[in-house]
Order: sequence, then structure tokens, then C-alpha cells
Amino acid sequence: MALGVVVALAAVVVAGRREDQRPVEVWEAAAPAVLEALPDGAFRHPGVLIGTDELTRVKGKIDGGAEPWASAYRQMAGTRYGNADWQPRPRAVVECGPYSDPDLGCTEEAEDGVAAYTQALMWHLTGDDRHARAAIRIIDAWAAVLERHTNDNGPLQSAWSAVPMVRAAELIRYSDAGWDPAPAEAMFRDVYLPEVIGGATWTNGNWELIMMEAATGIAVFLDDRASWDRALARFRERVKAYIYLASDGPLPVAPPGETDVPEGQLIGYWQGQETFVDGITQETCRDFGHTGWGLSAASHVAETARLQGLNLWSEIQPRMVAALELHMPYALGEKKAPSWLCDGEPDTESYAPLPEAARHHLVDRLGISLPGTTAYVRKYRPAEAAYFFAWETVTHGG
Repeated sequence: MALGVVVALAAVVVAGRREDQRPVEVWEAAAPAVLEALPDGAFRHPGVLIGTDELTRVKGKIDGGAEPWASAYRQMAGTRYGNADWQPRPRAVVECGPYSDPDLGCTEEAEDGVAAYTQALMWHLTGDDRHARAAIRIIDAWAAVLERHTNDNGPLQSAWSAVPMVRAAELIRYSDAGWDPAPAEAMFRDVYLPEVIGGATWTNGNWELIMMEAATGIAVFLDDRASWDRALARFRERVKAYIYLASDGPLPVAPPGETDVPEGQLIGYWQGQETFVDGITQETCRDFGHTGWGLSAASHVAETARLQGLNLWSEIQPRMVAALELHMPYALGEKKAPSWLCDGEPDTESYAPLPEAARHHLVDRLGISLPGTTAYVRKYRPAEAAYFFAWETVTHGG
């Protein structure tokens, strides 16, 4: 099937009533629309968010001084996460309450995860084995003591920390760093995976998307096909329940596993929003920051799936395109919110992180025009690091 354009007449849906809206272009991905996951029965390594071809491409760009990669790399290397002397701060029990209060190891674990990933990236991009040793030191320190996460934010904390930590472990394992991955395997299998694989149905949707990012990354690292399949099934349902399209009907899709949800409960879950248009998310009227987290996690899962031979991008593409281009004009301050959107007062200033991975795939690989997304990325580059996201201008700039 040749690359084509599907022009979908989007609709505003208000309590079952549809009003005409300007058509929105939604592009199809290149054929085949959906590939079978793991067609040869084996996982591809390294294969969590970034693979060998991407690492080679990025290293060439940085070594040649090309932008935006070169300046983004300098920024990354100049942060405290880029210091090869980073010392981990592991705990047996990490307790994280609502909004990380109390914070007993939460910040330390999340920061150590980002540091491990940063060091692993720098090892691949520079060949300096100090960075490999630093990544190994961080991962092994946590693997030696971590037992569980507790309190309300425990599942989310597990996901926040596992995402960058497992990226680091995957990059180190499939290099010539010389590392025994057995302790890390046990940590990911016995501590992190049980805390994320089951999802979190009625939490805000960014939780479950980040949890599935953690679960898919761990599944790749462990060569665990059963967990991979389970996480992808949950992810597919959550994306439908997180990003609305008019084809869903007058109301959004209910969270995974839920049926016959009363309209009032569903609207309450969507932050009281009653008007639904293509691309609005379950957290749009909460704030754009958490919305950005959800969209970012979704793009990361799709990118990892792509490395594994699964064209998950084609499945989520219409929702992702609509969501990005709906939010970006407001995040850029170019457009004032209408009264029907979050009562005319959405929190638009907190959008994060930069949607580099999504823009890279949709624009650079597929040639889709995303003017709002591209303008936002160019304005705020280079991407920074926090929680589960880090340095995407380095890895996915274009």
C-alpha cells in the first residue's frame, strides 16, 4: 500500500450531538499497516527506545558537529547526570505517597535511573568506559538492595524509575562493557515488573501509559514474550481510552476492562470535559503537563515496538497526530482556548516533555506535516531529563 492520506471529517461531540468541524488530515503509515510482533520469534537487542542503527546515526551527527544533536549532547554531558562520578543512593524500600509525599527514596531512585541511562548513552556515543562503569555501578547498587515500592504512588514510582533504568541496562548489556546482568534481571523481573504489568485502571491515564512503557522495556530486556504480549494488549486499550477520536462515538472509550460506565462518571474522569473533539485527551483539562507525559510514554512504547518489528505506530498514529496538533497551538500561546475547552482555561504552559520521538517518526520518517508540533519542538529544544524521559533531542532529534 502506497503512502496515502486519509481525510477524516472530525466532529465536535456534545452529549451525543455532533457539529461540523474543519476536516483534519490523518496520514496512513507505510505498508504493511501492522506487522507481526517478533516475526522471527526473538527480541532484537539493543531494542528499548533506541537501537544500534539509531545510535550509529546519532554518534555520526554528534561527531560531525551537526545540529541539533551536537548542542543537545553538550547540554546532556554538562549536567550532573553526565558526571561519570555519579554515586547511586539505593534503598530496600522506596515509599512514595501522593505527589511523592512522603518522599523516602523516590527522588533518589528516579534521578539514579536517569543518571544510569545518561551514562549508558554517553558510553555508546563516546566509547569512554568510565561511563559504562558508572551505569553499571548505579544499576548494580539498586539491584543489590531494592525490595519493593510502597504507598499510593508506588506503582507510578516503579514505572518512572524502571523506564530509564531498563534502557540503561539494555544498552550496557548489548555492548562490550563486560557486565553480569543476572542481578539486574532479578530486580526487573521480581520487583519492577509485578508493580507495573497489571496497570492502574481508574488512575489518570498517564500512569498506565508510563507503566506499560516500563513493562514493555522490561519484557525486551528479559526476553519475556508473555509479559510483552500482556503489556501491549493493555497499552492498546489505554491509548484508545486516553486520546479521543470522533469514531469512538459521542463519549470517550472507557478505561481498560470497564464497560457500561455511566456518562457522568466518564465525564468526571475526563476532568469534567463534556465536549469531545479529535485529539483531546483524558488529562487535557487536568493540565498539559500530564497530557504530555501520557503522549510521550505512548510514543516511547511505539518506538520500542518498531525496533522489535511491530508497526504499532500505525495503530496509534491517527490519535497521536490529532492529539499533538490539537495541543501545540495552545502550548505555543498562538491560540486562545474556546469556552468549550476546559471552561476556556486549560493549563497550557506546562506541556512536557518535548515530543521529539513522535515528531521524528511522523515527520522525519513518514513525511507527515505537523506544523504545530515542529514549531514547539524547535522553540524549546534541546529536550531535558526528568522522571522517565531524557535527552530525546540527542536520540530522536531531526
